[in-house]
Amino acid sequence: MEEKEKNKKKNYIKEFLPYVIIILVVILVKAFIVSPIRVNGVSMNPTLHNGDIMLLDEISYRFQNIKRFDIVVVHYEDEYLIKRVIGLPGEEIRYEDDKLYINDQYIEEDFTHKKTGGFSNITLGDNEYFVMGDNRSNSTDSRIIGPIKENQIIGKTSLTIFPFSRFGNKE
Repeated sequence: MEEKEKNKKKNYIKEFLPYVIIILVVILVKAFIVSPIRVNGVSMNPTLHNGDIMLLDEISYRFQNIKRFDIVVVHYEDEYLIKRVIGLPGEEIRYEDDKLYINDQYIEEDFTHKKTGGFSNITLGDNEYFVMGDNRSNSTDSRIIGPIKENQIIGKTSLTIFPFSRFGNKE
């Protein structure tokens, strides 16, 4: 009888062990690699819509540099903002006639955004980034809150997973 009980316990362990491993892997992936994030507001229209659910990649920037035009999640005060990287450390940025100039060189923006207006000569320090929403007329971004430090950038996001009608890469 004891042998039967031992075999029964072994079978339970063999049966449930894969589920325990799956749960642990999901927890580790969510904690350290990717997690869902919801777009809150209209500051990234037309690229992203209020309520879109995206995957936040929290690990890539440990192995690669932040690039111009990446869509990033920024921790600012008590909230998370989803914005686009426009300026990189050490650069001088200006918008003139709705055109982006970096260090006096015109840079074409290959994504759709609302009219930016103009501002001139913002110089970024070491470890500073200039971020903006694509809905330039309705975005709390570096024009208002100033440059963002690298440690405020939580990760990048480009994959919309919900709603399914908007599923796909938004870069």
